[in-house]
Amino acid sequence: MTASALLTQAARDLVGAPQEGLGEERESRWRGRRIVRVGAAWHLGVLLLTETHALATAEVLRAADPGRRGYTAESARERAVRRQEALRGGFDEGEVVHVGWSIIDVDAVDAGGSSGPLALIDGVPKVRWSAAGGYMPLEAYLRERVELLRGATG
Repeated sequence: MTASALLTQAARDLVGAPQEGLGEERESRWRGRRIVRVGAAWHLGVLLLTETHALATAEVLRAADPGRRGYTAESARERAVRRQEALRGGFDEGEVVHVGWSIIDVDAVDAGGSSGPLALIDGVPKVRWSAAGGYMPLEAYLRERVELLRGATG
């Protein structure tokens, strides 16, 4: 089975399951820096799946007001600023937002290449499930992730 067919089937199986927000960074003189909603996707580990595209995940955050807090690390301060940018961009408090994602070229994978975390290896579509991890068959990965997501809703 091709990567395209596997991802299409996964999207069908996920209809009705909860999706998470896709955001993009915007900046203007009047509104400042913010993260605005550009869509929604099902979050399947290293993959984000929409009805039309497969995306590679990047930064994941929750929209939130940072309040008045002392930060012991600069990275914590930066993360709080990012959460506030999502809130300012129109996401609801506590909503999960994916930023920096990239579209996976599924046709390239089906043609024998690779794109993002997907690759065709020995004729089998596979996914690299972590930066340090190896590849595993995409079919098994999707089956497990779809079951987990569906199980969380019902």
